[in-house]
This record gives sequence, structure tokens and C-alpha cells, in this order.
Amino acid sequence: MEIIPTYYGLSPRVQLKELDNNRIGIVKVIKSRIIRKDAEKIVEIAHKLKSVSPELEVTLLCTPNICSKSIMLLTSEGVKIQYVI
Repeated sequence: MEIIPTYYGLSPRVQLKELDNNRIGIVKVIKSRIIRKDAEKIVEIAHKLKSVSPELEVTLLCTPNICSKSIMLLTSEGVKIQYVI
């Protein structure tokens, strides 16, 4: 189910998807690699989501094309990664 990103103070271009109760996915399916700069933006989005609803668990839905530094940053910030093929 799609979630309206403006409720969380995010840009309407951000794609959010409800995965379970208290679990939201940030959809980032792109052809190119997700680099650290992209991961920093994703962490900002996760912080905005958690500032509105602290009990939320945030998951990144992406392709396996993600650099190792991005994976380390996201996991250290509590953002889980789920690959979509």
C-alpha cells in the first residue's frame, strides 16, 4: 500500500510503501548504483519518518547495486535493506 510522503514532511517524489504494521519501505529502484551520497539522503528520510512516528521500522527497498560503504552507513543508522529483483 502506498503511503503519502507529505504526511511525514517529505517531498511527494519520495516513494514509500507500507510493508507491515510499524514497518515502512523507502522504494529506491534505480539502474545505477546507490552510492554513499544517496545513502545519506536515505538516512535523512528515515530520520524524518522516525521523528513523526518513533516506533516505525524503516527498510530500504532497492536493487542489489549498492556500494559497501552505503550498506555500512544504512545498517549503522538502523535502516534495513531488502533487495528487489
